[in-house]
Amino acid sequence: MPTDAKPLKIGVPGRTTFDKFVKVEYREKPNENRYDGFCIQIFYKVLELLDYDLPYEFNPYNGTSDEGSLTGSCILSRCSGVYLSSKPSLANDYGADASDDGADSAGADGLLCTSWAEDRLFDTSKLKMFVDELPDMPKILGFDVVFGFPKPKSLKIGMFKTEWKFHRDLPATPVFAYGTSKATATVPGPTIVALHGVDTYVRWKNHLPKKHILPWDPTIPTAIPINMKGIPTVVHLHGGIHEPESDGNAESWFTAGFKQRGPKWTKKTYRYPNRQHPGNLWYHDHAKGLTRVNLLAGLIGAYIIRHPDVEAPLGLPHGDEFDRPLVVFDRGFSDDGSIYMNATGNNPSIHPQWQPEYFGDAIIVNGKAWPRMTVRRRKYRFRIINASNARFFRFFFTNGLGFIHVGSDSAYLGESAITNKVLLGPSEISDVVVDFSKSMTDTVILANDAPYPYPSGDPVNELNSKVLKFVIQRYQEFDTWQVPKKLIQYPSPDLSSVSLTRYIAMYEYTSDVDEPTHLYLNGKPYEAPVTETPKVGATEVWNVINLTEDNHPLHIHLGLFVTLDQTELVNLEEFKSCMTEINDAVKCQVSKYAVGNKTEVPAHEKGWKNVFKMRPGVVTRILVRFSYIHSNASYAFDATSEPGYVYHCHILDHEDNVMMRPLKFYT
Repeated sequence: MPTDAKPLKIGVPGRTTFDKFVKVEYREKPNENRYDGFCIQIFYKVLELLDYDLPYEFNPYNGTSDEGSLTGSCILSRCSGVYLSSKPSLANDYGADASDDGADSAGADGLLCTSWAEDRLFDTSKLKMFVDELPDMPKILGFDVVFGFPKPKSLKIGMFKTEWKFHRDLPATPVFAYGTSKATATVPGPTIVALHGVDTYVRWKNHLPKKHILPWDPTIPTAIPINMKGIPTVVHLHGGIHEPESDGNAESWFTAGFKQRGPKWTKKTYRYPNRQHPGNLWYHDHAKGLTRVNLLAGLIGAYIIRHPDVEAPLGLPHGDEFDRPLVVFDRGFSDDGSIYMNATGNNPSIHPQWQPEYFGDAIIVNGKAWPRMTVRRRKYRFRIINASNARFFRFFFTNGLGFIHVGSDSAYLGESAITNKVLLGPSEISDVVVDFSKSMTDTVILANDAPYPYPSGDPVNELNSKVLKFVIQRYQEFDTWQVPKKLIQYPSPDLSSVSLTRYIAMYEYTSDVDEPTHLYLNGKPYEAPVTETPKVGATEVWNVINLTEDNHPLHIHLGLFVTLDQTELVNLEEFKSCMTEINDAVKCQVSKYAVGNKTEVPAHEKGWKNVFKMRPGVVTRILVRFSYIHSNASYAFDATSEPGYVYHCHILDHEDNVMMRPLKFYT
């Protein structure tokens, strides 16, 4: 390296500005791993960072020097949170060509460095399927029993960095996991079993390290601690009906030991009153701009509210052997077993790391890749949660077995329904019974055929089309479980009670090369003033207008809704042009365009839900109720308090950037 080489300046980001700088020095050292030439070792001066910690560790041996020309990107590893100075002299002096390892270089635009030393994507086809037994995640009761009576219970559940074996033949994977201790933390986390009408209190404790195990992108609105130390987290109980202070608002985040807190932080211990109807929920991280990476790292878990007086008469399969949550998601892995996440964005000059969807070829069920489960020839109940970042699943059995639906998301259906396939968007829950006595074979595979991204993406391959193998015992058994036609009857949607009709439009914005840059609801960023302000107890109709090419699973916090109809838009481009210009569905005469084909809502999705798949080019009309559905009782909390609630797309990459809006109630 020439002696007159200029030092690089690297900025610690305050979003998209260079608010702190540190000088970097070079030192030559032979690189024995890659080249016969020289590599560049980077040092930074902690004092000049004013005690800042960079979000990721430097890898000092990534890149080469050739007559002082800087190739091999930023020569930084795991540094998505580190800016290169955009001064032209740097680009001119050090070049802008990418090296052979595929990492980005310091170009004239001064791009955010996103090189992870390009961890090599492991070829998951080398893994043998169905060698690991399906785990049953540990269970934690959310209530105590004192002298035969249930009482409220306080839990302490932590978030830990640990290792997890996703497959027999994969090295242990660094993960973030929920558990009552580091030794007992699992991916997914323990299943919390709550009792209707009995409070569960949880103190969620952040024990995570200072630096993330995955790359993140500070050019999207992101929770960033003031001194760059610590990983922001906050827990949302998905499907829960509870106070805003316990909802896990995206800006209520906190770091380890509550040392740093987001602008809307509320309290250390969350209260879940469990006054709602019985059903299936799940808990997961919800930190602003970090939801996709924190869930990808492992911060997910199931939560069940039981109501024995209501559920027992149904006669459905129950007990740990016959009633099993299945938490399903996809992952990719690097050669060393770590979670693989492409650290280069689809628009690196705008968002160096963010990509519109994450997909992995390994399909994980309860923490194991393509597991197997031995079952008896009788009925089983499976509470299937799609905990993927972006992948839709269309489940089916390879031998033609059917699914008997008893619930959808957090609520029971009024009537059971039978299907041969189940389409689940990210965050949706399907509560089904499978009768293995009907099987004509001794083994069957739960398979998937949903394109990704859904609905017009790539077809499934040999890897991501397989989910779970069932080995069925040969002998028939006497089975006392049943699935009645009539289940739990909740009020039907009542249009006469509707107090307001809203229009919610979904937009995707693209760059000059037609790659997505961000997504909005109603053309507004998350930080814009709240526009959805329902009255507590109100019933509203929302017309959700999907102007994008993707299917977006819309999740409404606190609210429950019934899907009324789905109508295709005609002359879509003409309508989109008007909406893009004035962003007003009424003035753009949406009624003139929403006259296309209508799609019937599937029978197993006609009940009360908190997520629904919004089809592209379609107006989906939903009736939303901001009250309990099982009784006329008022909420057991003040829903009008701060920090309020949100609604958003549950494709996590979309939610983070920034397909989410605030939801504020009044009385």
